[in-house]
Amino acid sequence: MQYIDLHVHSNISDGTLTPKELVHYAKQKGLRAFALTDHDIIDGIEEAVQEGKELGVEVIPGIEFAAEYKDREIHILGLFIDYKNPYFVQKLDWIQNARVRRNEIMLQKLNDIGINITPEDLQQRAGKDLITRAHFGRAIFEKGYTQTLEDAFRLYLSPGSPGYVKRDVLSPKECIKLIHEAKGLAVLAHPTLYHLSDEELNHLVQSLCENGLDGIEAIYSLYSKEQENQIRSLAHRYNLLITGGSDFHGTNKKDIDIGTGKGNLKIPYEILEELKKKITQK
Repeated sequence: MQYIDLHVHSNISDGTLTPKELVHYAKQKGLRAFALTDHDIIDGIEEAVQEGKELGVEVIPGIEFAAEYKDREIHILGLFIDYKNPYFVQKLDWIQNARVRRNEIMLQKLNDIGINITPEDLQQRAGKDLITRAHFGRAIFEKGYTQTLEDAFRLYLSPGSPGYVKRDVLSPKECIKLIHEAKGLAVLAHPTLYHLSDEELNHLVQSLCENGLDGIEAIYSLYSKEQENQIRSLAHRYNLLITGGSDFHGTNKKDIDIGTGKGNLKIPYEILEELKKKITQK
């Protein structure tokens, strides 16, 4: 049996491995394919795709968008995207500029409560990559303001904490439309993480399907068996494709490994074959 992982992050967003390192690590772990799904950015895809060709690892071009749904942030994955599509690239510029604006406000809020980190601190940790909350968290932790990286997020960077700033994001409908514009498949990521009731989750999936949702992440690192069965049932009810992913972030999520998550994941290559069939029909 050959296995895959359709939800992986590099250091271009908030992971810790470079796109090239990810390919080597996936090869080491015996994966046949993985999707690079960095947050709101595609800058690592070309490097990963080319390295994948060299090593015999199939790299699926992807992205993970944040969207606002009834005052909650949900995430929508784009898989098999044409990452060179001009309209798609232009829209990403707007999204990334919204991140920059948010980062400036977050930095000021943290400074105001005595967390003295600077733009240089953040840039040092991000390098040429997009500055994300992961870089804020690492700066707060490494400068000694918290005992752990997890505490940096919990105390200062999560909703309701003094350093958190909600950013401008697309609507779910806009995300799905943009992914389709780039010839990709739109997939609802880790739906159990949104803490919705069964009725609310059903309504979310129904509304997304009305806007063209293609799939749902039914296999995921943090699901219980009951939750996986629940998501599979929703997929069947709404005729959605099933995807699966670890949500690997390198050492930023130490207990989640590529391909296997917390040790409980097995995502067969057949799932990728079903997605490819859908792509050929578009």
